[in-house]
Amino acid sequence: MVPAPDEPLPGDVTRCLARLGAGDELAAHELLDLLYGHLRQIAAGAMRGERPSHTLDPTGLVHEAWLRLFGHDPRRFADRAHFLRAAARAMRRVLIDHARARGRQKRTLDPASLPLDAWLDGVAARRLDLLALDEALDRLAEVDAELARLVELRFFSGLSIAETAAVLARSTASVERDWRCARALLQRLLDGGAV
Repeated sequence: MVPAPDEPLPGDVTRCLARLGAGDELAAHELLDLLYGHLRQIAAGAMRGERPSHTLDPTGLVHEAWLRLFGHDPRRFADRAHFLRAAARAMRRVLIDHARARGRQKRTLDPASLPLDAWLDGVAARRLDLLALDEALDRLAEVDAELARLVELRFFSGLSIAETAAVLARSTASVERDWRCARALLQRLLDGGAV
């Protein structure tokens, strides 16, 4: 897959991450320049359907996630895919922490009464409790961290199956199979069952 003309080459990002890991402080600024547009797209997907009065916007979400990734103790990343997985997780944490701080309660629909796809659509429209999904994802991660990571990339980052496969360096068929499995396990967890 050839990147779009305005998208940085994965090697450029990986080299920048290596410089950052070696202590080059300017590399963080270069990395932000290289990936800002992509991170903003991820943030916009994560906030799709958020209530109009939400105090975060996609730009704010990118900045909050960036601070979590590089704030006090910058993390090391092996490559672009590793960084994007970490960015998706950081955005998830920002949104969940924001929801907790606002003390949101469950929305108008009961997740136990809906199939998971409809429930996820409802969460995307922010009609349901994002905290319930976070708790279910945490429990899923205890059983299968890879499936939880896949859900984070698909749901919180808004990546397609093909994009998720590229980030995880896997085939689209295996990602599709694991996506079906992850949805089924999450449904079971949301229904109060065990995995």
